[in-house]
Amino acid sequence: MATINMQQGYAAVLCVLAVLGREAAAPSECELTRLLQDKLQYEMRLQYMKHYFPIDYTVQVQYEEVLRPSNITRLRNGTVSEAALRYLWFHVSSQAVLRIREVLPEKHPSWKYTQELCQLFDALGKEYSKYRQTDVETVVADLVKLIHSAGAESRSKAVRPKALLDNCLKVMRMLYGVPCRWEST
Repeated sequence: MATINMQQGYAAVLCVLAVLGREAAAPSECELTRLLQDKLQYEMRLQYMKHYFPIDYTVQVQYEEVLRPSNITRLRNGTVSEAALRYLWFHVSSQAVLRIREVLPEKHPSWKYTQELCQLFDALGKEYSKYRQTDVETVVADLVKLIHSAGAESRSKAVRPKALLDNCLKVMRMLYGVPCRWEST
């Protein structure tokens, strides 16, 4: 009986998500992003990405590697699927963490923290390995190609490490909060 009620509840959630135009995230995606959300708590971002860096320290990233909530809203209005937006968020955010890690010596106090973030993104990458760029909208596939292309440094900008992770968390909450039924989105 409980299984039937749970299945009916799950079907109702999927129906609501379909009405909202939100595609459900896989349970493993939800678990991994929940772990990421825990790692990206404000206190941790502040300590590891601001306090352990020199004042006004910035990292050079490609213009496309800065993904803000406003970008997601614009892409949603352009009818990009939620799955494609999550795919884009994964590529942008994992690349941002790698950019931060590139500038850290192994003995830096933030090294272990960024290493743990990289491990979570690696695990999430296994979830997204089933996607091919041909499976997502052209605008997203083109952005992902730009992010991973060498020589795109001409369109770079300086961004504080904490700001990169702040954007990562805000966008993650936008994309996963409803489908993963997070309480504090």
